[in-house]
Amino acid sequence: MKITVFGATGGTGLELLRQGLERAHDVTAVVRDAGRLPADLRDRLDVLEADIMNPDAIAPAVAGRDAVLSAMGSRERGPTTVQTAGITSIVAAMRREGTRRLLMVSAAGLEADAGDGPFTRYVLKPLIVQRLFRHSYADLARAEQLLRGGTGVDWTIVRPARLTDAGRTGTYRTARDLSVRGGLSTTRADVADCMLELIGDRTSVGHVVSVAS
Repeated sequence: MKITVFGATGGTGLELLRQGLERAHDVTAVVRDAGRLPADLRDRLDVLEADIMNPDAIAPAVAGRDAVLSAMGSRERGPTTVQTAGITSIVAAMRREGTRRLLMVSAAGLEADAGDGPFTRYVLKPLIVQRLFRHSYADLARAEQLLRGGTGVDWTIVRPARLTDAGRTGTYRTARDLSVRGGLSTTRADVADCMLELIGDRTSVGHVVSVAS
């Protein structure tokens, strides 16, 4: 397949690049600075240096793609609009180019639901996690709402548990429109594997898929 990765120099983004290449996909990385890409990947990718917030600038990277994957993240601890503005720009470019499939990384801590155990649902998420990451989660929530609001793209939101760099386990669990019970962490490699598997899963369109290792 032909896929494009935004947030390509982050931990999950790099895993998407590596695993996409392992699967023999045609991979495009959209970055601000190509120098931040590892040397062993740079020559095997199509790379576009562009401002993600500019739909005109990123349009060439989404044109003719089978799927667009967003692994964007914010390093800001204060108020931020990185996710919302980024998804808005990506969707605008995709609609202009007629590209439909979009997968976006969000976060499992964003919402407590019936899939969580009592402690996670009533204590860990609302009283600790959501307060600690309140600004970035507010931005993620707005980005999710934008997708749910009718964007004309075939979206899937992927919500991983706390991210680690432990490597691919191959035994991760998923849940649709619910949290994974007892899923406290997941590896970035497992998230990437899950996202690449979901590209062709039409039953996941319009749904949230939670992931835990």
